[in-house]
Amino acid sequence: MQTPTYGPTYLAAGLQLPVNWLDYTILAIYFVVVLGIGFAARRSVKTSLDFFLSGRSLPAWITGLAFISANLAATEILGMAANSAQYGAYTVHWYWIGAIPAMVFLGLVMMPFYYGSKVRSVPEFLLLRFDRAAHLLSSILFAFAAILIAGVNLYALAIVVEALLGWPQWVAIVVAGAFVLAYITLGGLSSAIYNEVLQFFVILAALIPITILGLKKVGGWGGLTHKLTATHGHNFTTAWGGTGIGSTNPLGANWLTIVLGLGFVLSFGYWTTNFAEVQRALSAKNLSAGQRTPLIAAYPKIFIVFLVMIPGLVAAALVPRIGTSGSGLQYNDAIPYLMQELLPNGVLGIAVTGLLAAFMAGMAANVSSFNTVFTNDIWAKYVVRGREDAYYVRFGRLITAIGVAASVGTAFLASSFSNIMSYLQTLFSFFNVPMFVVFIVGMFWKRASAKSGFWGLLAGTVTAMVNYFVLYKKGIISIPTDQGANFVSAIAGFVAGAVVMVAVSLFTRPKPVEQLQGLVYGTRSPGMSEVPAAGDDAWYRKPALLGWGAVALAAACYIPFSF
Repeated sequence: MQTPTYGPTYLAAGLQLPVNWLDYTILAIYFVVVLGIGFAARRSVKTSLDFFLSGRSLPAWITGLAFISANLAATEILGMAANSAQYGAYTVHWYWIGAIPAMVFLGLVMMPFYYGSKVRSVPEFLLLRFDRAAHLLSSILFAFAAILIAGVNLYALAIVVEALLGWPQWVAIVVAGAFVLAYITLGGLSSAIYNEVLQFFVILAALIPITILGLKKVGGWGGLTHKLTATHGHNFTTAWGGTGIGSTNPLGANWLTIVLGLGFVLSFGYWTTNFAEVQRALSAKNLSAGQRTPLIAAYPKIFIVFLVMIPGLVAAALVPRIGTSGSGLQYNDAIPYLMQELLPNGVLGIAVTGLLAAFMAGMAANVSSFNTVFTNDIWAKYVVRGREDAYYVRFGRLITAIGVAASVGTAFLASSFSNIMSYLQTLFSFFNVPMFVVFIVGMFWKRASAKSGFWGLLAGTVTAMVNYFVLYKKGIISIPTDQGANFVSAIAGFVAGAVVMVAVSLFTRPKPVEQLQGLVYGTRSPGMSEVPAAGDDAWYRKPALLGWGAVALAAACYIPFSF
């Protein structure tokens, strides 16, 4: 069975867009605004809390949009459109079961612990709940993963810009890296967040015309489903067709591995412990706003799938043999192909700007979270301790530059993988899932000992890597696709981490109960008892209503794709 190739590693020749002065003017205006936001945000940076967490002063709607924008990297836009061109409506699983429940869990259950404990990062929470060994290991793993993922965004950007605009890869990498470095160094997290809000709307402005014009081209939704059913079969436009246990499907996964591997382990591992997103919620002005951040983000996440899935389906309908040697187009080419075919100049400039904005949002999210973890969790705690606050702000700016430079290096590492989206999912199974099991066991089991955090994290990471690189890659176990292998690796890492944590806890001393207040479910810290700000107690701002409303809406969206 063919290995998935969704991820902009290669684009077909002949996709260069007919951009003109109007398109480049729109792109130039965007870059000027990005730098302007950086200079404006610089005035608010006076302390390390301002630089790394925006002084915990931002309203929920700002942090909510930044939260979703930080996730909406162009690797997802191009990758999920390609996924749809290859697999059809299976793509909805990455959103409705692979994101929404975990985002709601983060807002309702985990944010009171994160925000109430006043930690500056996700690894710092492990320092409070477990010990320095767990904290240091998690900090190193996260910093390493953040640079790898930022590099993926840079490399993908270079590939796309070279194909669409004709720029050499190194020019695209240097230009994007320089602008991200400039605005984060100037204004810290505030600059990144306000730019992510801008980027969110620019990305929508790019995707909406492609989706609308694409549907018009194929005769609306009815015409699209009719063509796809004729050429790809009925299951191509359903979410669950062919996913029964023992059945075969192009995705290489059945409903159980989708629900457990993607819907629980990978999804919860990513959304609840990935500091690139959680950092946005920690920058909110109070606990209520912090809780509402991922819940507000959940609503656009529910519907963004249509803006990436429909273009992929349209491409599959217009080029039925896409992805095969007979068409000249790969799955990766879905959105670039539609941009070339459908968009006039001006609108084309907005679409190109939207793709660049998406790449920069993904890179900036990882760079800003990297500088926070490296400065606060590694440098300030283990290397240079007890210096004045201004020193750590200066160091934060320096490590941002080092992080961007390292991302350029890892961009070339990403070039050695034929499938960038699968590479990203592999990184998540290695780094996020083991951290999630440590959090979930530590947060819901008081008996989990201080030593269990380190050993559980180590065991989960090693097991996931062994499963992927040894058992799967060496052919010891047979899994049809890389994505299926990622699901299995995630489950194996989760189980191994949990088993080791329980075993170590049974033979080591637990932390005293008084040291677990606000860190374990059923306990409270003073930060959790924060009095709501004016207006936060309004019924439409209730976290429970927002959260369960998102879950119900995502479940309802499945109905038309289930038959």
